[in-house]
Amino acid sequence: MESFDRVAEEILAELACQDLLREEALSLSRSVIRACAQAIRAIHRGEFGKAEEMEAEARQAVARLGEIALACPLFTATGYVSDAQKEYAEACITAALVRERPLPRPADLQVPIAPFMNALAEAASELRRSILDALRQDRVDLCEAWLEKMQQIYDFLVTVDYPDALTGGLRRTTDALRRVLENTRADLTTALRQSRLQEALERVEGRLPPL
Repeated sequence: MESFDRVAEEILAELACQDLLREEALSLSRSVIRACAQAIRAIHRGEFGKAEEMEAEARQAVARLGEIALACPLFTATGYVSDAQKEYAEACITAALVRERPLPRPADLQVPIAPFMNALAEAASELRRSILDALRQDRVDLCEAWLEKMQQIYDFLVTVDYPDALTGGLRRTTDALRRVLENTRADLTTALRQSRLQEALERVEGRLPPL
């Protein structure tokens, strides 16, 4: 049984190695999610330099997660790896949408299709905050442009009719985007109607003789 003892030792050594990789992957996932949340907050504040710093930090961690997944393919299907990839893609897509830059592709970010599509939906939902902020600044043209982007993304995602095993539960994320889109359109429409009514009243008041 000497050969069995060697096999047993190799198995235990590999399990110990995989356990270390698992702990590292968990730590990296947390750091990615934290950095991406900070990046998105910075984007909404217009602090694009800070956002880029956080994206770069997340990019390094996501790259290391990819190496770990190659070393131990079992981790590829785990939630903490795909969640980190999704959050990183969401931060990058949100930055592109807000800053009027070309959208990155999954290959550009080295993120699989499923987390990328879910990130696309969540990034589109992030535009609601940008629209409401711009609306308070009376930047209606920007609001309408961002709303059109939200609609374009939703129109694409709603056509993706594949099993959840391939899309990572995209249908639920798309349904959430639909509600955000409807609420944002309603808010923008109400604000525009109030603005036009106010302008009409001011024009009428300007034509009335003083008392």
